[in-house]
Amino acid sequence: MSERPPISPRSPRAALEPEQVPPPPKRSERARNPFVVVGNAIITILIILMIGAGAVYYYGRQILEAQGPLREDKIVNIPSRAGKRDIADALLREGVINVNPWVFIGGVFALKASSDLKPGEYSFQKNASLRDVIATIVEGKVVQHAVTIPEGLTSEQIVLRLIDNDIFAGSVREMPREGTLLPETYKFPRGTTREQVIHRLQQSQKRVLAEIWERRNPDVLVKSPEQLITLASIIEKETGRADERSRVAAVFTNRLRQRIKLQSDPTIIYGLVGGKGTLGRPIKRSEITQPSPYNTYVIEGLPPGPIANPGRASLEAAANPARTRDLFFVADGTGGHAFTETYDQHQKNVAKLRALEKQIQNDTVEPSEDAPPPTAAGAPADTTATTPRGAAPAKKPPARPAAPAAAPGRQGAAQSTTTPPVVQR
Repeated sequence: MSERPPISPRSPRAALEPEQVPPPPKRSERARNPFVVVGNAIITILIILMIGAGAVYYYGRQILEAQGPLREDKIVNIPSRAGKRDIADALLREGVINVNPWVFIGGVFALKASSDLKPGEYSFQKNASLRDVIATIVEGKVVQHAVTIPEGLTSEQIVLRLIDNDIFAGSVREMPREGTLLPETYKFPRGTTREQVIHRLQQSQKRVLAEIWERRNPDVLVKSPEQLITLASIIEKETGRADERSRVAAVFTNRLRQRIKLQSDPTIIYGLVGGKGTLGRPIKRSEITQPSPYNTYVIEGLPPGPIANPGRASLEAAANPARTRDLFFVADGTGGHAFTETYDQHQKNVAKLRALEKQIQNDTVEPSEDAPPPTAAGAPADTTATTPRGAAPAKKPPARPAAPAAAPGRQGAAQSTTTPPVVQR
């Protein structure tokens, strides 16, 4: 066993002094390379940028998905040719967003939607987030306005309705032909041109007409889709009740089959006022015999064209009339009609209607001492008719049956909605 070398004793002062530390090693030539220095700096900058981008992403996501200020659904119109700043200002003004416009624009760029913002009228939901607002505009979810075109209006009346509706734009260059528009409820966005509306109504009518004509009753007497529209338009003006249309169609079909004049009052009215649709007064006696291509008291068969725009139900009725032998119908005083095969029974129904109207007048109106006497049967021509609509003449029945009755209060007819007057013949 070797012995340790003896430790030489140190003086107290030397013991208190620190031992000499060796100098640090010199940096390698590689560490001092400028490429290494630049690389380290780039890595440091990238790390800082990544941290900053993460913070921006987190903050931006919070802004995009935070609940919006709307307390209830709201419709806002974004005008055409509006820039991103204009859209942001409009949304801020309407209370849809509550962020700085530049934040909205930043959100648009972040969602890559800068070229996809579409003008239109939009409905923004309650508490819609900024992301939802931008998505709604990008997807073009514009508000659809329901527009109802009632059955039985003439083309001129429909065009006037379109002109009066402020959700549409543009003018109507040409009046559409009678009977070419399908009455129905449609949905249109604000700003749709009136020409586009008319085109859609026409296309719908062509489609429905083709379907109905394809499955028509093979025994129907009309020879073309155009004649089917004409017959349907008369049915439309004669009754508004769904349960009567096919029976009214049967009356006119039976008359056509037996070569009996249709004697429909709405055709007289159309011959007098054309597309305006309403006469504004009862038919006069002289107008019954007044020659007109539309006066079915004078002409044989159907008039030369439709007298209104019939709806789908009336087109169906004209194509598939009920299987009855009815030749007459008259108002029954309850909103419907009484149908009969014979003239004698028709006269009895007319008498019932007159008695009912007289009773209603006696119950509601006290005759004045200064009131003029009622017009007698056989009053001079050019005086307003006072007998009920569809009533047969009081004298001996003619060789051909009397006219069928029109529905009281039917849209576009000239009669009063309380006592539907007709002429005495």
